[in-house]
Amino acid sequence: MAKHSWTGVFPAVTTQFKPDMSLDLEATVRHCEALIVSGVSGLIMAGSLGENQTLEPAEKRALISEIVKTTAGRVPVLSGVAEMSTSAACQYVRDCEKLGANGFMVMPAMVYKAEPAEAMNHFRKVAAATQLPWMLYNNPVGYPVDITPAHFSQLANIPNLVALKESSANTRRITELRIEVGDRFSIFVGVDDLILESSILGIDGWVAGSGIAFPTENQYFWELTRAGKWDEARELYRWFYPLLKLDTHIKFVHYIKLAVQEAGLGSERVREPRIPLSGEERDRILAIIRNGIANKPKLGKI
Repeated sequence: MAKHSWTGVFPAVTTQFKPDMSLDLEATVRHCEALIVSGVSGLIMAGSLGENQTLEPAEKRALISEIVKTTAGRVPVLSGVAEMSTSAACQYVRDCEKLGANGFMVMPAMVYKAEPAEAMNHFRKVAAATQLPWMLYNNPVGYPVDITPAHFSQLANIPNLVALKESSANTRRITELRIEVGDRFSIFVGVDDLILESSILGIDGWVAGSGIAFPTENQYFWELTRAGKWDEARELYRWFYPLLKLDTHIKFVHYIKLAVQEAGLGSERVREPRIPLSGEERDRILAIIRNGIANKPKLGKI
């Protein structure tokens, strides 16, 4: 495979809030530090899991500025780009470039269901607004715009588009992408409970979700896949799987933040329109998380 600038685990990091629901930069920094120590290859801030669209414009910029200072070049810091207009997305990437961000994870313009030509135009305009590298986030399940392998082939002449986050939940896409675009892009997967299958098919990176509550085990699992130790990976996957499935529910932000809290890495607080988990649902998710914590496997050497 071609050597890509971005490979490995790039977790999507939650945005932490204080009890009054204001931005808690200190808590977010503490979590980022734990992730860096675990061995991740990059950090993605203000993505879907980071509750991008509940953040005010000034808060997004303050968040990126703080994490850039914290990492001090140890790993790349990417920001999610999920603005509602192309012009706002272009302004945002320009601002983040000035703040020292290392790149972006760009979604289609939110709310509007773009036709293919419109989506292509959006991505080209955003790419032209920055010299920084970026990954295109394809999630037709959550955001009703599907960027197909054929579309990615059309975008292959954008020099700073270096990676694809494939979250269609269709593992066939990985092989189809390799056939269509070869090794032109670094292929990341963003669907946690398909990571083992996706790794076997040949990917370069993982935008991890649930694993941010279990960074050591998450990184160990990834390294097993890199070493081709499929028997060991499969065994660990069976422990991990119920936790990874927290990432594939409409309330994935609530569930993963609860896991982060149980792991002592942050708070479950979410901003409205999300409301805190309660009753039977919270008890059920807590049981999954606590069972995972109680039965953490012993990790050997790879």
